[in-house]
Amino acid sequence: MSEREIMLKKLCSYDFVLVELNLYLDTHPTDTQAIEKLKSCEQNARALRDEFEEKYGPLSSVSMITNPYSWINSPWPWDGGEE
Repeated sequence: MSEREIMLKKLCSYDFVLVELNLYLDTHPTDTQAIEKLKSCEQNARALRDEFEEKYGPLSSVSMITNPYSWINSPWPWDGGEE
């Protein structure tokens, strides 16, 4: 598995945990341990997303607001992914 794929899997894991923690906190809004876990997970996900986007280009169109032409540096589908 390439580094790019590993990073994407980690991002998907963080996103899953964030959704689940948000759902849990809907019914347990005073659980301080879950709130701290959510904050930590958000920070880790943001750092990993920033690192990924710096190496491989934007993950979403929202990322393109700050650097609208960064997609041109990403591998094209017919390039086989990794540079």
